[in-house]
Amino acid sequence: MRSLHTDSLAALHADLKTQQAVLLLFGAPDCGVCHSIKPRLKQLLETEYPKMQLCYIDCAEQGEIAAAHRVFTLPVVELYFHGQPFERFIKVFSMAEVREAIARPYQLLD
Repeated sequence: MRSLHTDSLAALHADLKTQQAVLLLFGAPDCGVCHSIKPRLKQLLETEYPKMQLCYIDCAEQGEIAAAHRVFTLPVVELYFHGQPFERFIKVFSMAEVREAIARPYQLLD
């Protein structure tokens, strides 16, 4: 799984436009929930959605990206397909909800 460029907002948005499917996970070093769902999301993508990229955004280090994406609480998951935002999950959500949101548009990928 290739990682996306998160060194700047411009680099991340350029990567989002070139990838077919991306899951952004916004978290922070002190967010226990963020760290517990990250490996579960990674496993989900590896086993069920291998064409989708996982990109972790550390909001403590990348405040510009977090602010541009209006992240005010954690965790936040954003799904992108062909450069377009598709779905957003904030704070309280289940893995089943994320799986279901990915399933239909993922079937349309090349």
